[in-house]
Amino acid sequence: MKKFIHYIGVFATLSLGVAASSCSKDWLNPAPENQVSGDDSTFSNPQNAQRFVNSAYTNLLTWEQSSFAWIGVTSITSDDADKGSSPGDNGTDKDQLDNFTFSASTPSFYSMWSSNYLGVSYCNQALENVPQFAIEESLKTRYAAEVRFLRAYYYFNLVRMFGNIPKIDRVIDYENVEERETAYTQLPADSIYAFIKSDLEFALANLPKNTEYGAQDLGRATMGAAAGLLAKVSLYRKEWDRAYSLADSIINGAVGAYALVSDYTTIWREVGENSSESLFEIQSSGLQNSSVQQFSQVQGIKEGTFNVPSGQVFQGWGFNTPTQDLYNAYEDGDVRRDATIISVGNTLFDGVRVNSAFNPRYNYKAYQSILNETYGGSTDYSNVNIRILRMGEIYLIRAEAANELGNTAVAVSSVNAIRARARGNNPNAVPNIQAAGQEALRPLIWNERRLELAMEFDRFFDLVRTGQAGTVLRAHGKQFVDGRHELFPIPQNEIIASDNRLHQNPGY
Repeated sequence: MKKFIHYIGVFATLSLGVAASSCSKDWLNPAPENQVSGDDSTFSNPQNAQRFVNSAYTNLLTWEQSSFAWIGVTSITSDDADKGSSPGDNGTDKDQLDNFTFSASTPSFYSMWSSNYLGVSYCNQALENVPQFAIEESLKTRYAAEVRFLRAYYYFNLVRMFGNIPKIDRVIDYENVEERETAYTQLPADSIYAFIKSDLEFALANLPKNTEYGAQDLGRATMGAAAGLLAKVSLYRKEWDRAYSLADSIINGAVGAYALVSDYTTIWREVGENSSESLFEIQSSGLQNSSVQQFSQVQGIKEGTFNVPSGQVFQGWGFNTPTQDLYNAYEDGDVRRDATIISVGNTLFDGVRVNSAFNPRYNYKAYQSILNETYGGSTDYSNVNIRILRMGEIYLIRAEAANELGNTAVAVSSVNAIRARARGNNPNAVPNIQAAGQEALRPLIWNERRLELAMEFDRFFDLVRTGQAGTVLRAHGKQFVDGRHELFPIPQNEIIASDNRLHQNPGY
């Protein structure tokens, strides 16, 4: 009997349960009764090949990967959001993240480390085992491309958060000392980025376009998703030519059919799922085992009173509340403000009016409507897909890369395409930016990223990569220390588990 093993974090082990395939947006439903048994007979069933691949997707649904810790580490750390909830409810460690008083023992960092490496492990398991199935070579290649896209996404999270990290690119025999040492060996961030780019180049060359998938595969990685993530990685690496060419190829339709949707306010609703705006999103069905666990609940309106047309209102814990500073950053008439921020006094798209609430503002992009959207009956499992890559960002990647390449005209036109949508039906709102030199355009493009992508879990990383983090976050009252807080600490329990082979980031 062959036993399949995966790793939590890098070091702990348990047997692998592989996710099942079904239909529609819950094709990655990991129902326990449909798990692969883990013996050699597994390879006699071709459907199990897809189950290995699906397991790499289902990791995106977990509480540890995409819910409370992720929200805290990527959003509450930024100037776009405060901890929220009540002063006495710290959400385990969200007060530490908000104030930059965290340490290597702060639990959210362990969740981020372990869940992303678990995702890497699922990917490596798929890459090792799928070739053993008797299925078409073209399908094996597509599955490998999907998995390498996902592995790149997990590593992109890890390297942005932790810097120098181990690269685990295969299933490790933990009994083999030499192989085990690879789990203890931190590589420079440059090496990790090179690995990410290699995976994404393979995915770009071998994934179908979004127009080439059937309905049963809605939500799988596409050529456009690979191009989008590679463009973003290239932006972080300041590889402007590559970032520009990739973003331009997406906008011009070379890698699939994508376009800005006309109404910004619909992007995060059920009707906006998997639209022309979307390159990749985490599929969440509103049902147990096929939803992002408590994503909407932890950010939902806390202790609100409402005028409700009928039925109920989805309420929650009130964490990750948009700041007054973010609210004030929008110009009058910018439709993105009230599509991003629920303010007390607002009437929401489903007719619910918020009369009062514990906090003055909430994340509208995480809102689940019980009245107008599919609802599984539990606030633990929302129907809100998490948008990972979308066209609004692609236009801004092209703008930033074009500006750095000295192509002012394309930079300006790319930003103004975004601003045209932001003015909605008011021709006098959100005026176009005017042509200017590279230095003058740069902060305008950065600011447009903030407004367009607010509460989408990128702001902290944007501040770090553009060198603004210390100035901006200290002005917001956070105890950010230059040379330390650009990276998060390696979890202390991982250092202990490695017998101190892992080295802590500076300042922790």
